[in-house]
Amino acid sequence: MKRILIATFAWLTFSLISCSADTPASDDPKPTDTTTVNKVAVWVTNGTQSKLLKNENALSVVKAGTISPSANLINIDFSTKLQEMEGFGAALTGSSAYLINQKLNATQRESLLKDLFDPNAGIGISYLRITMGASDFSLEDFTYNDLPAGQTDPALSKFSISKDHTDLIPVLKSVVALQPSIRIMATPWSAPAWMKTSGKLAGGSLKSEWYGAYANYFVKYLDAYKKEGIAIDAISVQNEPLHEAAYPSMGMDSAAQGNFIKNHLGPLFKTNAIKTKILLYDHNWDRPGYPISILNDPQASQYVAGSAFHAYGGNVSAMSEVHDQFPGKGLYFTEISGGRWATNFSDNLKWNMSSIFIGTANNWSKNALLWNIALDESDGPKNKGCDNCRGVVTIASNGSVTKNVEYYTIAHMSKFVKPGAFRVQSDRLSASSQLEHVAFLNPDGSKVLVVLNQGSDNKKFTVALGENQFNYTIDPNAVATLVWK
Repeated sequence: MKRILIATFAWLTFSLISCSADTPASDDPKPTDTTTVNKVAVWVTNGTQSKLLKNENALSVVKAGTISPSANLINIDFSTKLQEMEGFGAALTGSSAYLINQKLNATQRESLLKDLFDPNAGIGISYLRITMGASDFSLEDFTYNDLPAGQTDPALSKFSISKDHTDLIPVLKSVVALQPSIRIMATPWSAPAWMKTSGKLAGGSLKSEWYGAYANYFVKYLDAYKKEGIAIDAISVQNEPLHEAAYPSMGMDSAAQGNFIKNHLGPLFKTNAIKTKILLYDHNWDRPGYPISILNDPQASQYVAGSAFHAYGGNVSAMSEVHDQFPGKGLYFTEISGGRWATNFSDNLKWNMSSIFIGTANNWSKNALLWNIALDESDGPKNKGCDNCRGVVTIASNGSVTKNVEYYTIAHMSKFVKPGAFRVQSDRLSASSQLEHVAFLNPDGSKVLVVLNQGSDNKKFTVALGENQFNYTIDPNAVATLVWK
């Protein structure tokens, strides 16, 4: 999946990267009272790193006209609900699970998981993506039905998730204990080699005679995880189906994916009363025609919950293109990685917030996920894929943890925008303002506004709330999350 991302994507000029030091203790996320009427809690991260998810002094909500409004006026209509949000997070890859489970002692592991997943003491990550079998960030190649060359297993009698019991399942169980309502999405990188034209996990496509068996592979996987007490909320049919690589991967064009869903996977899910969502595509923004072609087939579309996208090519507006044609289907953003090709904290902060967290929400995504939640100091362990990708956190050989810029971009959403929140209507500001924003209404009635300042100077803005308003001045090159009742 992660091919070497050199100069192919325009966003690389922004230089995406790693924070060089752990967060100061005084800036660790803490519970804050957002229930006080007429007070707005403010959390800020800026490009200089002098503020890292820093809880600033609360603002006052006042009657309109009491204070002079800014020229940058944000009108929010909390009565106009748009898409329902499902969560924010990253991928717990095999490599990430190994590092968390094997390279941290019990105290370090508990501390990290609490920081990442506890909704009060930590940043409350609410959505995880996991791999069905090996990916390019695993310790080895494998699926759940590997056989010697020349053998087949039509009934999947040798199916087993035993390799996941070493690291992935133990870490997932700890996560679920901290965040019981967490949503988990699972994605395969490859079918078993004996089902494929290549006869190996790297590249090739699924042979048509094994479509039925492969659909059953998904059912067995979901059942096996259910027996472990782990519910899989959604699956995508194939990771990056338009990219075959030297690591586990599998080509699957839109016609093949539509056929597989319409005639095999969808009917089998229905027969077995499986409620797990089926997601299409799971590849870059540059080919929205892929999911659209499948959604245009009503027989296939009936089984599909939505379409998933990555950001290694194309523009975030592709998600709105799909939404405009199929407003009843969900949109999901499921992968992007930072790496050593991009080493400026400020530019990475702004690009991630603009394109991924604010950008995908404003283009109808119900979630936003980054790639590896944890990697080591050598950007691994890796499995023939990206050799310089960065994790949300870096776990060193001594067990110390560095929070990278990705940690803060997730935190500005996951800690404050709860699953079940709705994005609400808000007026866009002019490009010249250099301010971008998105607003949400949480299930408990609290309101959230996330604002990005792309500019190099302070920017004042006014939030209009009917008869009330408040002003705030945001730091240069900074993101602020504002929360109030």
